[in-house]
Parts: sequence; C-alpha cells; structure tokens
Amino acid sequence: MRLRCAVLDDFQQVATELADWSPVADRVDAVSFAEHFDTEDALASALHDFDIVVTLRERVAFPASLLARLPRLKLLVASGMRNSVIDYAAAEAHGVTVCGTASTSTPPVELTWALLLGLARGIVEESNSLRSGGPWQQTVGADLHGRRLGLLGLGRIGSRVARVGTAFGMHVSAWSQNLTKEYADEVGVELAASKEELLAGSDYVSVHLALGERTRGLLGPAELALLKPTAYLINTSRAAIVDQDALLAALHEGRIAGAGIDVFDIEPLPADHPMRTAPRLLATPHLGYVSRANYETYYREAVEDIRAFLDGAPVRRLG
Repeated sequence: MRLRCAVLDDFQQVATELADWSPVADRVDAVSFAEHFDTEDALASALHDFDIVVTLRERVAFPASLLARLPRLKLLVASGMRNSVIDYAAAEAHGVTVCGTASTSTPPVELTWALLLGLARGIVEESNSLRSGGPWQQTVGADLHGRRLGLLGLGRIGSRVARVGTAFGMHVSAWSQNLTKEYADEVGVELAASKEELLAGSDYVSVHLALGERTRGLLGPAELALLKPTAYLINTSRAAIVDQDALLAALHEGRIAGAGIDVFDIEPLPADHPMRTAPRLLATPHLGYVSRANYETYYREAVEDIRAFLDGAPVRRLG
C-alpha cells in the first residue's frame, strides 16, 4: 500500500522542486500544504490520513494531544536537528519515529545584517519614498563604523555576526550567562561585564540565544529601558526572549530608534496583530532560515529520512 506524506507550511510551493523525490516516488505520495493550520483541530483534520509528515523548524507543535489524534502517523521529519515543540515521549508511545535534517547558520547571519543595515540606513523608507514620488532624502543614516555592537549570545550564529561587525569596524561585545572571557577572546570580541552593561552601552543589540527557561523574557521592560534612545534592537532568534508588549511600548513611545524583528509570538501573524503596524519597526515573516540552499538541504534530507525509514534503518533520529 502506498503511503501518504504531508509537507506542512510549504508557503512558496517549492518542496517538490528543490529536492528529488524520485527515490521514494514508488512508495510515497507527497502532498504539500501552502496554508498554515493554526489550531490543533485543523491539524488533526488535515493530517488524519497521512502516514508521514514533514514539518519546518518549530513552526508547528506536535504535543501528545495532537499525536494521539493521528492514528496513521509513523514518521515525523522536522527540518534541523533540534526541535522544542515535539513531544518525543508521546511520539515514542504512539510508535512515531522522529527524524531531523541538517541546517546551516548562514541564512540567519545574513538576515541579521540585512535587518540591521536596513534600519541603520532607512532603506525601506527611502526606497518607498523614491518609488512613490515622495521626498528626495528624508532620513539621516546611522553609522556602523566606530559604533558598539552588543550581542546577546555568541554561539554559531552570534560568533559569525560578530566577525561581520568587526569587518565593518564596529566595537563588538557579547554577553550570555555561560560566556567566558577565553571564548570571547577567541572570537575576537569583548566580554561585557553584565547584560545590563551591554544593553546600556550598545548602539546596536542583536539577540542570538536559544530559547529556554533562563532566556524566556530575558529582555523585559526594565532591560529595554536601559537601551539608548538612539539604539536599535535586532531579534532573529526567538520571539519569547523579548517581551513583545514591552517592545511595542518602546517603539510607540520612541524610547529606542528602531527594531528589526524576524520572529513573533504568533506565526504567521494575524492580520490585526499590533506588530504589523508598529512604528520604527522593520519586520520580516520569519525568513531567518528561508534560503534556497537551506531549503534544498531540508527537503533533500527529508527524502533521505523517508527512504531510510521505509528501508527499516531510520537516520538522523531525534529525541
């Protein structure tokens, strides 16, 4: 009997174009969904008759309650090798194998700089004005050279962002709860004395921390109040690290110069979400991992995962 595979959140409809599905075509029918299912009921209904599901990053949660409603599900493939929204114990209990794929940190590094530069030089505002016949020059760009870039997190992504900042001639400093001076020296950045010192002294602050109990709500009203009124905040990591209400208040009240945000408390954002209309905000719809090379890896290795599972030797197992 042929198996059915659902590919979730294929917004661009490229899942079957960027990878060769022929290795499993004789055993699997792949169906991609361009629409996002935002409730458990909608997911349970859409996926009820599927044996395999391919999901992007942590966009869709698979808690025990949902897994219990998917009686045919035998294989769940998630892009990346880390996923905090899958209940692995429940998956095992229901006989569901969970596998991952490789993922590169290059796209979020590049997007971080796209947002930072776009904010600093007023790119969107000036481009829109030029194209609509508006004023010729209406902003004065903020400089990068000689300014301080403060990084919250200096892991795979943060360390690469740091090197670009150094190339721009910025003074780069970093802080995280486990960051040591030895590693900061190795990367070539200054270890900030504290989170508070980094926030108060930086012209640009970029978030590159994993979400966990210690980082959830790490930047709340008190922390955002430490930022200079000329400072910019960039978050391409996880929305929950920054208090969304506090950030909106800071933007509306002009207490910071601006923010570049790629991650949100609800995704996709509802049409009436206040982040869609906030001032001083350059926002993108979670594009951090969305690049051709990354997608080619995700879907190529998803096909490999499916083939290996069907052959009885699953690879890249998670959980």
